[in-house]
Amino acid sequence: MLNPASEAAEAAPRLNRRQAAKVRTRAKVLEAARTLFAARGYEPATIRDIAKGAGMSTGAVFANFQDKAELFEAVLAEDLARLTEALRAADKDAPIRERLISILSAGYHGSLDQLPLVQAVVARSWFQPISADQRARQAVKPLAAVVEEALQAAVAKGELRQDSDLKLIAELAWTAYVSNYRRAAYDNWDEARLADHLGRQLDLILAGALAR
Repeated sequence: MLNPASEAAEAAPRLNRRQAAKVRTRAKVLEAARTLFAARGYEPATIRDIAKGAGMSTGAVFANFQDKAELFEAVLAEDLARLTEALRAADKDAPIRERLISILSAGYHGSLDQLPLVQAVVARSWFQPISADQRARQAVKPLAAVVEEALQAAVAKGELRQDSDLKLIAELAWTAYVSNYRRAAYDNWDEARLADHLGRQLDLILAGALAR
């Protein structure tokens, strides 16, 4: 009997040589772009430099992506998908405060080594077109859902009140998480200090919802 990975591989359509080459080229471009965005941020990273980092021409880059904005979105989408999996792996049996710290600290762990990329994401969120903002919000939704699922589980276990506004609590927790990147960027806070500060923020956010 095939395991799930083997079944998925068997079910996936086989790529011809040209299609496989296109997939490899796209992957190399994305990795080169991720490296440059993480090192420099969005604006200083040029298509020319990304192409050079991928070992190909700018034409090869434009054959896969319409422009730098689309390339940036593709990098962000991949990274958010990986981050979602990391957040879902957090301890599901811990009390809600510790579970949220574990979930969100996993986000810090996966992104503190590429702060210019995080800063670029936040900066662009204020100035990008509405259509790009909508796509970014859709990409972030699974991350926010992990936090809300943890809160729902806490209600089911009796840790939080049944009438708790879980969407608002999740929004506040996520906002606190994102805002703390400024501490990492400008005050050189490490993961431990960020987690400690986040814990104190969560104490205030959860205070009104804890079951007595």
